[in-house]
Formats: sequence, C-alpha cells, structure tokens
Amino acid sequence: MNPVLREHLEVSFGEGRGLPAYFHVLAGLALIQFLALCTPFLGVQVWSGAGHLLTVCASLAVLLVLYCTLRVANREYAPSRFRTVEYWVRERGESPGTVARGEVAFLAVHAAGATLLVAPLLAWAAAIAHVPAPALAAILALIPFYALCYGVWGLVVLALWEHDADAREVIVRSFVVGALIAPMALYLPLNPVAYVFALAGQQAPAALGLAAGLEWPPGIANIVFHLALGGTGLAAHRWALGRVR
Repeated sequence: MNPVLREHLEVSFGEGRGLPAYFHVLAGLALIQFLALCTPFLGVQVWSGAGHLLTVCASLAVLLVLYCTLRVANREYAPSRFRTVEYWVRERGESPGTVARGEVAFLAVHAAGATLLVAPLLAWAAAIAHVPAPALAAILALIPFYALCYGVWGLVVLALWEHDADAREVIVRSFVVGALIAPMALYLPLNPVAYVFALAGQQAPAALGLAAGLEWPPGIANIVFHLALGGTGLAAHRWALGRVR
C-alpha cells in the first residue's frame, strides 16, 4: 500500500482523528432535514412536491461534503499527526508522484465515505419528494466527483503553504467562496450547488450557447468544466510537490 495513504488511513480512522469531519457532514444534513420536516407552518405537503425536500438536502450535502473535503485536504483535523512532504521526499526518499497518489487516493476515500454517509438521508428525502431513482443516483455520483475536483485544490494549497496553517485556512475558505461564485457569472449550471438543485427539482436549465450557434447541454457543460478544474488541480498539485527536493 502507498505509505502516504496508509498513514492517512491510520490517523483518520485507526486513531479516529478524522471522524469529526463525517460527524459535521451528517449532523448538519440531519439537522436541516429534521427542521424541514418538523416546521409547523410548512408541513410534509409543501416538501413533497416537485422534489422540494431533496433540492434543499442535496444542495446542502454538496456544500457540506465539498467543504469538509477541502478541510481534510488541508489537514485541519489533527495536523500535527501527519508527516510533512519534506519528510516523505527528503528523508524517506519517496517520489513526488508517490506522495501525490497517496494524498489523492485518501481524498477519494474520504469523498466516497462522506457520500455513503449522507446517501440514506438523501434517499429518504427523495422518497418523500417523489424524485425518481435515476435523479437520485446522478446526485449521489456527482457529490464525490465535485468533492474531488475541488478538494484537490486543497492539496495544492497544502503543498505550497505547508508550514503556514493560518494562511492555508484563509486561502482554502477564500477558494471555496470564489470557486462557487465565479462560475455563476459565466453560466449558472457550472455551479455545483445550482446544478444539483436543478437536478433534484427536475428542472431543465438553459443550454450553454457557444460560437457558431452551437449549444452544450447543461449536464455536459457542468461535467466538462469540473473535469478541467480537477485536471488542472491535479497538475498543479504534482507541480507543487515537485518543488520539494
């Protein structure tokens, strides 16, 4: 097993240091779902129409999983328990590629685990809101995909400012705000929350207009944008780790 991945698994799960991240995701979503269903002046009838309950819960799940994934990538949970990149590269002699694969692999494990954790609550919301299974499946597939595409930028920040935890926290939170707001100025469905909101509500956003009268369906535009975002992040992460020699 990749040594970096092994260390992350041992610290996060073996020692339980990373479990608060999953608690924050689950508690936040469960609280909103409970309040939504128990609000006296709304009632189940309001939330059961046109996927209303699922739109709220799925949008919140995207935000929570994405944000916690960035915090995990930034090592905000038990930062002193993880070895530095300098240790792996200079003392252990591991290549930057080995370190990169280990960090990204653990990020994928975290994103998948967080999605599995919220899946029962989202399935319950979908059943109440009468949302078809294919739409729910698409949402559950998009959540870890988004988490990885944005979370890898947390790894970039970690590699560049590993010894400045305060700066990393500011940069990560600024990145979350900027990365979610900036795409909306270009095309609203590029925003992951907006796209999942439309998907859960069974709405059809307008297609993305291109040159020469060409159009991209919103789903294709969203996936291509995030593949580019994640791919650029992976390249930047590898470059940042390569600076450590």
